Amino acid sequence: MSRQVQNAAGRMVPVEINGVAAVPYAGPRGHQPTGRKTGPLLRSCADFPADGDKRVESIKQALVNAGLKDGMTISTHHHLRNGDRVANLVFAAAAELGVKDLRWFPSASFPCHDGMIAHMDNGVIHHIEGSLNGPLGDYCTEGRMRGTAVLRSHGGRWQAIQDGEVRIDIAVIAAPTADPFGNATGDRGPAACGLLGFALADSQYADHVIVVTDNLVPFPCIPWQIQGNNVDQVVVIDSIGDPAKIVSGSTQITKSPDRLLIAEMTARFCDEAGIIRDGFSFQAGAGGTALSFGLFLRDIMRERRIKARFVRGGSNQYLVNMLEEGLTDYILDGQTFDLEGVRSMRENPGHVNTSPFTSYNWNGKGNFASMLDCVVLGATEVDLGFNGNVVTHSDGRLLHGIGGWQNCLFSKCTILPIPSFRDRIPVIVDNVTTLCGPGELIDVIVTERGIAINPLRRDLIEAVQGSSLPIRSLVDIKREVEDLCGGPAAKPRLGQKVVAAIKWVDGTVIDAVRQLEK
Repeated sequence: MSRQVQNAAGRMVPVEINGVAAVPYAGPRGHQPTGRKTGPLLRSCADFPADGDKRVESIKQALVNAGLKDGMTISTHHHLRNGDRVANLVFAAAAELGVKDLRWFPSASFPCHDGMIAHMDNGVIHHIEGSLNGPLGDYCTEGRMRGTAVLRSHGGRWQAIQDGEVRIDIAVIAAPTADPFGNATGDRGPAACGLLGFALADSQYADHVIVVTDNLVPFPCIPWQIQGNNVDQVVVIDSIGDPAKIVSGSTQITKSPDRLLIAEMTARFCDEAGIIRDGFSFQAGAGGTALSFGLFLRDIMRERRIKARFVRGGSNQYLVNMLEEGLTDYILDGQTFDLEGVRSMRENPGHVNTSPFTSYNWNGKGNFASMLDCVVLGATEVDLGFNGNVVTHSDGRLLHGIGGWQNCLFSKCTILPIPSFRDRIPVIVDNVTTLCGPGELIDVIVTERGIAINPLRRDLIEAVQGSSLPIRSLVDIKREVEDLCGGPAAKPRLGQKVVAAIKWVDGTVIDAVRQLEK
């Protein structure tokens, strides 16, 4: 077992992960990067067809051509969300080739990838560095993964690639439309999913890049979100996935009366705190409450004749309606959450595809996240220090990824609209099970039982003095919930084995997930 030290958040974390030295978290802005950006291998045009046709007959052959061997890192992206087929096809081909101990480096995983469990059991995959949802999270929490999982934010993933922390040997990019040269886009084709921004770093930094498409068009593929100059091979298959499954349970408006109340109070708070004004900007997460917040916000904007300069996505039909109604100048889209978002990106010049580099990358010369006036996000737990958890539940199970959540905490006002309990288990706890975001960056917590403002934000407290909103301390809300539901659940029995490391936006280790004992 790797030696562990206490980081700046007071959490015990390993100083080595999968044989590579790790740096403990030093505070929200405490780690200063050094050195230069990494780069892919140099290549020569003489090695590629003069006519620009890079097609090969199968994924399996493309992997052979790429020199796939034991211990390599293969990356995939998740724009097709729970409808993705390509990642499964890639590792099925790797299994046929008899390759072992691969590192899978997805931008995110979904329940549709539960077939990867068999590949971990048979030794094809050594470990996963990416989000672990559902069955993959359970597999990891039970200590069954041979290596240590690493969870990063979307911006943290770009940082890791850019800084050389993760070297991608082979990137496989599922492309809804591509040409034989490798130019590719996600905004059109039978499996159109919107943008391909999460695969952009992979295309720029990987040693070998394979584009897989089910909609080949003659050169040039316009627009191109992935440049063919960065692509080694193109594979055409029958179907890369089901775009209807872009929409998942986490990207639908809530129907819960309590959660609708929370969303409405969040919008009212933004209004009374002076956040909603001409030219403001905001971002709402993918959860049902955050999406509902957008509807209440829209109503306020209509009534006051207020126009936002830009909104950050995950785009969806509700943001698209705001754009087409003229309530915002731009959607700066980082991920497309439904088919209306796909259509809008294809048709509307004000709907702009972005990437984690522009939006979230911490080791750069600024990013969009800190320019937001307000961001509305979810959480599985918060504690009395306003610290947030988004990857585990109070039972210690690893069930979610970080996404852009950590990166968005640097907005001018970070709000977590969350229920005060789920299944009679309090969400407000003394200390979060897993620390994903430090309390000094979380400004407001909105529950159905009241709104708690971080004492560090005296400006927000003063702005809503005299408000009819139920402004309360987090301690009072917690006490009321425990009177109703009983005390906090018994702490899960956790072993000493670290099964996953949680990275902060700068690549340092902010916390670790330990094996859940049965």
